Amino acid sequence: MKRQAALGFIFVTILVDVLAFGITIPILPKLIEELSGGNTAQAARIYGAFGTVWALMQFICAPILGVLSDRFGRRPVLLLSLLGLGLDYGLMALAPTLGWLFAGRILSGMLAANYATAGAYIADVTPPERRAAGYGIMGAAWGLGFVLGPALGGILGQISPRLPFWAAGALTLLNVGYGLLVLPESLPRERRRPSSLRNASPIGSLALLRGRPGLLELGVVYLLHHVAHHVLPSVFVLWAGYRLGWDTRMMGIALAVVGVASVVVQGTLVRPIVARIGERKSLVAGLVAELAAYAIYGVADRAALIWVGVVVGAFAGLFNPALQGLMSRRVEATDQGRLQGANGSLMGIAGLIGPGLFTLTFAQFISGPVILPGAPFLLAAVIVAAALVIALRSTADDHGAAPLPAPPA
Repeated sequence: MKRQAALGFIFVTILVDVLAFGITIPILPKLIEELSGGNTAQAARIYGAFGTVWALMQFICAPILGVLSDRFGRRPVLLLSLLGLGLDYGLMALAPTLGWLFAGRILSGMLAANYATAGAYIADVTPPERRAAGYGIMGAAWGLGFVLGPALGGILGQISPRLPFWAAGALTLLNVGYGLLVLPESLPRERRRPSSLRNASPIGSLALLRGRPGLLELGVVYLLHHVAHHVLPSVFVLWAGYRLGWDTRMMGIALAVVGVASVVVQGTLVRPIVARIGERKSLVAGLVAELAAYAIYGVADRAALIWVGVVVGAFAGLFNPALQGLMSRRVEATDQGRLQGANGSLMGIAGLIGPGLFTLTFAQFISGPVILPGAPFLLAAVIVAAALVIALRSTADDHGAAPLPAPPA
């Protein structure tokens, strides 16, 4: 019963993190524009800088929070980061200048890196053979948060551009109270390890990937997947308007359907599929589905193909839970936080690479000499194909399938 309540809290934590982040998506550019004197071009440049800094903070802070959770336990790191995040949304709601808003965004990027600790919690309380299902729950929370967050932010933003920030803060602080009541510690004192500045740095956390058989290759697969995944938030709206003539209503519907399909797959299908075919085949199936979806988007010239791509792409939701399950088997119980921190750093690197890569590709291929609006999606398909080749080679023997024991105290 306690385990179910704890997993429920992790689901709610990820959901609230993403929901709170999504709430600000429709209104943050407008607030930046308001604080920059109504200059839209200047606001666009500043908004891009905000996104880059947020990704940079994730890259730096995910391993720090992961290593701290290995030293002091998951519960205090999760609750304190959520408390700080809730207060930070209040800071952004009150921000009188761009400088204050920028500072709030930096803190948000730092504290929202707590998903590394949440992933480590899943590894603590879930047997190795069921971890993929646990990570599927996290993926479902991400999908649901991205469906509900922007919609709620748009509604609240019509009342006041500051209201979405207050709502995000309130939701986050309510979750802190919920966690104080239901969240037990998952990492016993005898399984904790001393903190190290080297391990807490992004470079030090990534060094973990080199020290375990097959782990570095899986880390590269993880990085390539997340770089490719940025094609959707980076260019989908621009591409759909240019290629299909969709208005904001149709784009919103399409993105909502993508989110719902992701929730269905990761929340209900991951567990039975992984149980039936195993983590390796689930990983491969997820990458194949992702590759196929991007290829479909790349050649699509009508709405019907988009919906086919959405259905096929939903099964890319098998990728992350299966990969996380395989990676978590390759490290000791005392290093699960460090592993999740390394994965968080890889996501941060992807966030620094992906958006610029795909927006520049889109701009190049709609301005000539070769006109190919779907080029960003075809590029994403090539990146996923590279990830698929590496995944097939690195898991050919399913090396490291058995979980490693914790070292003696």
